[in-house]
Amino acid sequence: MKEIYTDIEIQASAEKTWKILTDFTHFSQWNPFIHRISGKAVEGEQLEVVIQPPGSTQLTFRPKILKAEPNRELRWLGHLFIPGLFDGEHIFTIDPVGGNRTHFIQREVFQGLLTPLLARQLDRNTRYGFEAMNIALKRQAEQF
Repeated sequence: MKEIYTDIEIQASAEKTWKILTDFTHFSQWNPFIHRISGKAVEGEQLEVVIQPPGSTQLTFRPKILKAEPNRELRWLGHLFIPGLFDGEHIFTIDPVGGNRTHFIQREVFQGLLTPLLARQLDRNTRYGFEAMNIALKRQAEQF
């Protein structure tokens, strides 16, 4: 098992942060890590997600949404090719801090046979992608 954890404070409400995070049709306009998502932020929905971590090639996968609690949490589980080979549970958590501020957490738990082989790349490229997305989300939420 391998986990990547990143977080950022956003000067915006949980509602506004959630709205931007789940407005998949506009991801390509602001998100440097997740270039595109097709589907809806609804529990049980299967998405098509296109990511490109810095220094890596573009990857498309089709995760299933495990949880979509408005203004609080979006969670999905994706697999590379077949379950058990390289699985990632991606979790976005929105914690209201008060005073129109939000603590945004983006993390992913990786499991499967390939996880030890990919751990170094995850620490470098994928972590940078998470951090870049967090900063872009903060900018997007704070500019309006």
